[in-house]
Amino acid sequence: MLADLTQSEETSSLGDEAVGGALRLIRGRVALNAREAVQADIEIEDGHIRSVVEFPSGREVGTTSHRLADNSETVDLTGCLILPGLVNAHDHLEFNLFPRLGHGPYTSVTEWANDIYQPDRSPIREHIAAPKPVRLGWGALKNLLCGVTTVCHHNPYEEVFDSGFPVRVVKRFGWTHSLSFGTGVAQAFRKTPTGLPFILHLGEGTDARSQEEIFLLDRMGALDSRTVIVHGVGLDSAGHELVHKRGAALVWCPTSNFFTLGKTLEARAVGRHQRIALGSDSALTAQGDLLDELRAAHEHFQVSSELLYAMVTTGAADVLRLGEGEGSLRKWATADLTVLKWRGDSPADSLVQASFKEIHAVIVGGRLALASPQLAERWPKSALNGLACLLVEGTERWVRAPVEGLIKVSKAYLGESIRLAGKQVSA
Repeated sequence: MLADLTQSEETSSLGDEAVGGALRLIRGRVALNAREAVQADIEIEDGHIRSVVEFPSGREVGTTSHRLADNSETVDLTGCLILPGLVNAHDHLEFNLFPRLGHGPYTSVTEWANDIYQPDRSPIREHIAAPKPVRLGWGALKNLLCGVTTVCHHNPYEEVFDSGFPVRVVKRFGWTHSLSFGTGVAQAFRKTPTGLPFILHLGEGTDARSQEEIFLLDRMGALDSRTVIVHGVGLDSAGHELVHKRGAALVWCPTSNFFTLGKTLEARAVGRHQRIALGSDSALTAQGDLLDELRAAHEHFQVSSELLYAMVTTGAADVLRLGEGEGSLRKWATADLTVLKWRGDSPADSLVQASFKEIHAVIVGGRLALASPQLAERWPKSALNGLACLLVEGTERWVRAPVEGLIKVSKAYLGESIRLAGKQVSA
């Protein structure tokens, strides 16, 4: 469906896009970790990082020097901070054109769902009438605009994800929706291959049922190091201890929790978990995009910038068992990068202060997927083929997506005003 919205040959599959020419990004500040960035050149070929070489000394930064093809392109990123592409550990991509729904706080997500789900009434009626591939495409753009290159979609994997989708969607994991809305939970867990995560919503409430769910899951034999719990608000101290004991992981979505339940995990609980990631959740309940979530987690829920940085980079990759170096800038890692303006702060502090307006370029699998007008001027013209202009709250971004088609189809169902995770978008 996304490919049908445009005649451009640039909407080939993400896998095809990752196998491209050679690219050298020079003189930018490259994040080595949450606290340190050095001026360095990054060499990319065939969709992977080949080397990171500190400038001007030529010192190799944890990699081995690699000779790029003679036809490699060079882009000067002086004045920019280069981060790993962000990993969003939890979203429902088809629900990001919705407004926030509900008048909480509720005692559980079941109570929230029963209150808001009125499919014959506006706004749900017109939103679910819009074609799902179009809604999924908007969900991808919500993530791309804030520097996300990999997202975990908590629903069945869709064919459209393999057909020119703007971001990478995690494909290999086992899942069920939740104990309340899922079926065959124990069977789904047993079917999950060793080495892959098993993901479910759990403890999404403040009532006794939500508190008990972790123990029920354990009695089913579905709680071990593969298990990834999304939300976990209802966990008490014994529940958190059981998560630690079993080696399970947690995905935290603070603004979604707070809007729905009037409560979320405390910073102390977040800090205790060694395997924890951050998720944006969808626009049905969340404040906005993953950067909005990072900022809220730091400013309102008092989680350190260093921990949050890990929760959207290497920590998220660990929780989701990603195996191609996602969330890192190292040799042989898939070349997913997010580029911000360099302001002298640490990578972690820069990230938790950023909004989508600070994201000036995103590279997915070695290919430019988003550019601000300022940075687009630095890229070779051939790299801009297939990018389309999108205005977000009046801010211009060029994105690898069929923008005009997405807007045209969406307006037919939703009217002239299109809001993506609360932000006004237009061509």
